[in-house]
Amino acid sequence: MAGKGAGGAGSKGSSGRAVRTLGPPRQSPEVYRRRRIAVVVLMALILGVLGVGVSAAVVAVGSNAAGEAAATPATAPETTPSGDASTPSAAPTETASATPTATPTPSCDPHLITVAASTDKAVYGPSEKPLFTLKVTNGNPIPCEVNVGTKQMEFLVVSGVDRIFSSKDCQATAEDLPKTIAAGGSETANFPWSRVRSIEGCKAATVQPKPGIYVLTASLGATTSSKAVFELK
Repeated sequence: MAGKGAGGAGSKGSSGRAVRTLGPPRQSPEVYRRRRIAVVVLMALILGVLGVGVSAAVVAVGSNAAGEAAATPATAPETTPSGDASTPSAAPTETASATPTATPTPSCDPHLITVAASTDKAVYGPSEKPLFTLKVTNGNPIPCEVNVGTKQMEFLVVSGVDRIFSSKDCQATAEDLPKTIAAGGSETANFPWSRVRSIEGCKAATVQPKPGIYVLTASLGATTSSKAVFELK
C-alpha cells in the first residue's frame, strides 16, 4: 500500500510523533525596549515638526496683522479744546487812538513878549534933546508875530504925578505893523523928544518942562516897560 504524502495536518517523525511547526521566534526584552525608544523619538520628531509649523503659522498671521495695521493710517487723537481756547477772548482795549493825533502847534505866550524903555543918555544939557527907545523882545521858544506899529506904541514921560508928555497926544497917523520876531529876538523903535509938554487931544501947552528928574515908560499894546529915569538940565 502506497505511503501518504507529506501534506496534511503535520508530519510525523521517525518515532511516529507528530512534529509541531513553531512561529517566528520570540524577541528579547532588549529589542522591545529599543523599539519603544525609537517610537518615542519618532513621535517627538513628529511633534517637533508640527510645533514648528504651528509657530510659523502664528508668525505669518501676526505679520499679516501687523502689515494691515501699518497699511491703515493711524487716526489722530481728537483733542477737545479747552474752555479758554474755544471761547474767543475779548479784543484788547487800545489805550491810544487808532489815528495818531497830530502834535498841537505851539502857540506864542503873550506874557513872554516883553517891552523895555531906555534913553540914549542919563543926563541932558539945556540944549540936548533926549532919544527914547522902545525894545520889544520875544521870549518864546518859537518865532512870534508882534504888532510893532505906531498904533500900538506909546512913549510916556512923567515927573512925579505930573503927566508931562505922551507920543499919542499929537499923533498925526497911527498904523499897525505886524512883524515876526524870532525866538529870543527883538525889535526896536526910536522916538526923539523935543522937550515939550503935551496934552491929550493935542491941546496947546503953556508951560514947558523944567530942569529936573523925569521918568520914561514905553508901552506896546497892553504891555508896559519898567521905568527909565533921566535928568534934564
